[in-house]
Amino acid sequence: MRIRVPEVVCVVLVLSTVLAGAYVRSEQSGAAPPTVKANTTINISDHVYVILDDNVSFVPNVGIIVGDRSTLIVDTGMGIENAHTILAEARKLDDDNHLYIVSTHFHPEHALGEPGFPADATIVRSRAQQDDIDEFGPDTAERFKTFSPFNAELLEGLSYREADQVFEGETTLDLGGVEARVFWLGPTHTRGDTMVFIEDDEVLFAGDVVMNKKFVSFNSEYSSMDAWFESLDVLETLDIDQLVPSHGAIGDASLIGTNRTYLEAIRSQVVALKDAGRSMDEAAELAASRVEPEYPDWTGSLAGPARVAYEEAD
Repeated sequence: MRIRVPEVVCVVLVLSTVLAGAYVRSEQSGAAPPTVKANTTINISDHVYVILDDNVSFVPNVGIIVGDRSTLIVDTGMGIENAHTILAEARKLDDDNHLYIVSTHFHPEHALGEPGFPADATIVRSRAQQDDIDEFGPDTAERFKTFSPFNAELLEGLSYREADQVFEGETTLDLGGVEARVFWLGPTHTRGDTMVFIEDDEVLFAGDVVMNKKFVSFNSEYSSMDAWFESLDVLETLDIDQLVPSHGAIGDASLIGTNRTYLEAIRSQVVALKDAGRSMDEAAELAASRVEPEYPDWTGSLAGPARVAYEEAD
């Protein structure tokens, strides 16, 4: 279900303010710029390696899945420098493999390292993610530049690469000795959130759809609470040993249930408040203030999910 643009624009503006504020604090505190760290790749299963974000803003957890013939990169970091770091780490694991590139969604820290990879790397996207790029990509990149001088430098002159493969719902990449299921389930954090499941290794790259100690963010006018629950329903059918969110610590399948629980709590609060005649802003603020304290070690806000729940409530 598509929700009203003005409400989501408000959510996006709030998110932009929060992200920009985080960068001001980072610069003032001397925190690291948004760069993927070299020589920190860890092996988490037979075929799967991860470069952790180290809790640095605008740095994703990067996946490197190595088969006998091909290597799949999940999320590219932001800009050429980050892409080259990831590429060097992948080449340490196999320097002859063909490269596939999949981004969990179109935001710059996940997809705008694409220009730094070799021209013969295969860019794979869901149709919905391509639609996000076509509709929002350039404007989003420009907005991200305003968040900090670091971002502006990393993103200067960059544009999204043309996709080599565009799929509708799901595609399977045969890497040689291991397969990667790449799939889209619906409009959640963005319209085109894409996940990668390495079934043989029982590893899921969940993007921003399932987070660990970071509340999920509804960041698009297409975001849907109903679609989010439907996505969680599907994920709960998978045999997952390790779940890699796009940001934050690696967890396990229990994170799916945790994310479901707080979203259900938000929705139930919002439905009751809407039935009582509260406005969207009032309901979102109250619902978030009641649920967030139950997760004291989680960051972010549930006000965005609350607004979407309000819009979809009967």
